[in-house]
Amino acid sequence: MAGVIVGRWGKNLAIRVPAEVAETTGLRDGERVEIEVRDSDILVRRQSARAEARKRAEEAVSRIIEGRKNYSLGDVTIRELIDGGRRY
Repeated sequence: MAGVIVGRWGKNLAIRVPAEVAETTGLRDGERVEIEVRDSDILVRRQSARAEARKRAEEAVSRIIEGRKNYSLGDVTIRELIDGGRRY
């Protein structure tokens, strides 16, 4: 974890990202980031990282949908399974 100092940039506050953090994360000058407040903490997330996470999630969903074709419930419906499970 790197300690940094908050400074003033016009009417806004700014945080300098240490070179080591920028190099490790691949952050570049001019790159857009998202800032989120979570339980009074500040989370800075690269937008490209969020897009990559979404892409991985969509690929996982596709694999799950494709994989479900290999399974069958036979003559039983999901509703019957749910209702049957409530009886026990």
